[in-house]
Amino acid sequence: MTLPASARPGTEPGTTKVLVVEDDPGVAAQLVRALTRGGYAVDQVSTGAAALSHGHPDVVLLDLGLPDTDGVQVCRQLRQRSQAAIIVVTAFGEESDRVSALDAGADDYLVKPFGLNELLARIRAVLRRIRPDGDVIRHGPLTVDLRTRKVLVDGAEVALTPKEFDILECLAADPGRVQSRTDILEAAWDANWYGPTKVLDVHMTSLRRKLGVAGLIETVYGHGFRLAETLAE
Repeated sequence: MTLPASARPGTEPGTTKVLVVEDDPGVAAQLVRALTRGGYAVDQVSTGAAALSHGHPDVVLLDLGLPDTDGVQVCRQLRQRSQAAIIVVTAFGEESDRVSALDAGADDYLVKPFGLNELLARIRAVLRRIRPDGDVIRHGPLTVDLRTRKVLVDGAEVALTPKEFDILECLAADPGRVQSRTDILEAAWDANWYGPTKVLDVHMTSLRRKLGVAGLIETVYGHGFRLAETLAE
């Protein structure tokens, strides 16, 4: 069956649509914030009924404890009408809960509390299954393979440290969009980083030198950094 264009997974950075189905405002706000920083287009609803009537997301993060209906039933109905990747994110950690959700069509199951980096890794994993090329970002001379963590410039591989790659991944998720210093520190270190922010400048200098493309990473003074939306010829 051929899906309509609006129902196919996005294939460019910033076009992957994630629907957060979560009725806890605090948890929902954290998820939306983290996913938006990760370069995803995010919507959030708090009921099963709203989830079932909501467009064509590429990924659904589904809480099972919904106020209006059984989350497993929502999962089953979503699977019947959509090819979206479904990741259950819930406090229900019993084996029976996992089995019920997976049998209903969930692609993955994550028990709260969980780390945001783990959540982003799970999303990348399910996207690989539904769009094999979805983990490769190409921008001008730059190619970033999120699965293998390889970086190429004009076809030549560039060796980066793990932190340098994490910084580049944060920037490459949405070229042209400014990422604040806090956003990048949280992406490359974690939300609990309390060290000096100058460590970012050291890594950024090294990253720019290794990539060797003038103007690729821009400093937006007072705001942060971004990957240049267009590159000079």
